[in-house]
Amino acid sequence: MVRLGDLIPDAARALGLGDELRLSRAMATFEAIVAERVPAAAGSSRVIRLEGFTLDIEADAPIVAQELRLRGTELLAAFAAAPGGVGVREIRVHVRRGGPRL
Repeated sequence: MVRLGDLIPDAARALGLGDELRLSRAMATFEAIVAERVPAAAGSSRVIRLEGFTLDIEADAPIVAQELRLRGTELLAAFAAAPGGVGVREIRVHVRRGGPRL
């Protein structure tokens, strides 16, 4: 018997969805790490892009972006150690244009 979760990466690659699966895992991993380590930023930031070894994060407000930047080394270490961390070496934080999401 094989676990379904073990089959998904191979199936995604076969369907040409490897990058989307990688991004999805990175998003879920980042959300969990932020919720645990920077709870005030949970729900106010999200992964918008994963390019190479760089994770681009969008924050809803400048104060959230600043907190994520200040804790960047800690977040990067936690992300790299997580199973869904996918070898990220840099986190870039941008403030969302157009104001906060409702």
